[in-house]
Amino acid sequence: MTHTIFIDGEAGTTGLEIRERLEARGDLELILLGDRRRDVEARREALNAADAVILCLPDEAAKEAVAMIDNPAVRVIDASTAYRVDPAWTYGFAEMAPGQRERIAGATRVSNPGCYPTGFIGLVRPLVSAGIVPAGWPVTVNAVSGYSGGGKAMIAEFEAGGAGAYRAYGLSLKHKHVPEMTLHTGLERPVLFAPAVGAYRQGMLVEVPLQLAALPSSPSVEVVHGALAEAYAGSRFIEVAELEESEAMTGIDPEGLNGTNKMRLHVFGDRGGDQVRLVALLDNLGKGASGAAVQNLNLMLGLREETGLT
Repeated sequence: MTHTIFIDGEAGTTGLEIRERLEARGDLELILLGDRRRDVEARREALNAADAVILCLPDEAAKEAVAMIDNPAVRVIDASTAYRVDPAWTYGFAEMAPGQRERIAGATRVSNPGCYPTGFIGLVRPLVSAGIVPAGWPVTVNAVSGYSGGGKAMIAEFEAGGAGAYRAYGLSLKHKHVPEMTLHTGLERPVLFAPAVGAYRQGMLVEVPLQLAALPSSPSVEVVHGALAEAYAGSRFIEVAELEESEAMTGIDPEGLNGTNKMRLHVFGDRGGDQVRLVALLDNLGKGASGAAVQNLNLMLGLREETGLT
């Protein structure tokens, strides 16, 4: 059976990455509008004719596109931030919790996670669920991404060579990812998010430092690692590095998983010490965006989850 797919916003960075992952597959047929992609009626027809629609649009444009869909059989994956904390939409992080894959598979509206939230939720939610980090605990997350995550304007700025080597941003502490990060980890207070962008195209590190001795249960490094390893045991796309591997490392390359839908979680810390650095490595255009969208699409269409992904 061939499924028809329409990518609304296929000319953007995320849309192009999704199209590249889908166009060679024989089980899918892409609805392509070409020069008519800005034609409202052509878009409306495609939005209602497809088995599944992937929206790669700014928030307001995504909401407008959803409002144009009147065919109840159409399944929608939205890659914007418009619906990530909307209870009427299913959050598209398949590994986030037991039963999440099944919820995605049965949904008609799925909100694709953000790249930074994917790393943060992947690190913190299992610790909150296990009671290691209390829901009311003040949590800080530091992260750096390649410039591709900033859209066309940022890509052009960095590739023109005038942007510098590194830029901290989100200095108002009101980054749009904070509600998503807070809600889907089960935390009760907004996380303190310190994002940055580096002078490289793609790849990402998301880091959560924890003072273990300050936590109510005073967990050891091994306990923290064990909770993550248990949460992702058997996962195809999320790997928790062994403590011995992390202990032997002297650095970590943010480009290390580029081109994949994988995420690797590290627990760095002295096993007898009171501090730990949790680090997630992922491709901001892979597991952090386009790869996750394809994974969700596969689940929603009843296909093998890993089809078309590495």
